[in-house]
Amino acid sequence: MPVNLPTELMRSFAAIVDSGSMLRATERVFVTQSALSLQMKRLEETVQKSLFHRDGRRLTLTPAGHLLLGYAREMLAVNDRAVAALTGDVLAGPARVGLVQDFAETLLGGVIARFANLNPETQLQVRVGGTLELIDLLASDRLDIVLGMGAEADPAQVRTAPTVWLGEPALADQRVLPIAILEEPCRFRDAALSALKAAGRPYRIVVETPSLSVLRAAIDSNLAVTARTEIFSTRVIAAEGERPLPALPPVAYVRHVRASPHPTLSRLSDLIGAAVLEL
Repeated sequence: MPVNLPTELMRSFAAIVDSGSMLRATERVFVTQSALSLQMKRLEETVQKSLFHRDGRRLTLTPAGHLLLGYAREMLAVNDRAVAALTGDVLAGPARVGLVQDFAETLLGGVIARFANLNPETQLQVRVGGTLELIDLLASDRLDIVLGMGAEADPAQVRTAPTVWLGEPALADQRVLPIAILEEPCRFRDAALSALKAAGRPYRIVVETPSLSVLRAAIDSNLAVTARTEIFSTRVIAAEGERPLPALPPVAYVRHVRASPHPTLSRLSDLIGAAVLEL
């Protein structure tokens, strides 16, 4: 007899992966943490494979878990499309997303393709801007979903990432550090300047710009160093050196969704969250 994989178990499984923990997943699937644990035990018994490595409260996927996750997403997408087709549950109007430019460059292509395949009848509108600006647009009902940067303890975080110094390592050995920064408001600008001042490290701003493309050009041309996450550049400057650069605080990738979102928007939010976790 073929083994049937219950949709509710697959949805709970995907929710745990996308939210990063059982506790956060309970807010998505509306069951208690103990019930969620029992669901995962039942799913593992069904497939006869361990799906998670458990280290205290921290969960990471096993190879079998990674394999099942892809199938889970396919099953849930087909299920949700079938329900939407039968119930007429189609979003009337566009799905409006706000992204900081880092994510627009790294996530947008893949998310658009997956969303278009799942929701061919819905138009995706994307606005690129700073996190605070985008959150204001969400609050005034001009955006539906926002993906930006926040503090490590931000309750809207999807995951955290280290902030690092990026650029030509030889520049870090100069007595006066040449830096490139974005115009205010910018979390990375504030972190870099605060860390340099606290360390007593002399610096000069050689490029100040509102454009991430200009910032990248300054780094790629070895004109200056900057502080961001590795989704901006892989040219990380090592901590050791003749004049080591000061440590920087981590940043959270945060996702905000409008209140009581349409199911189509919830699916898009899940796609965005899954893409962030894969960075």
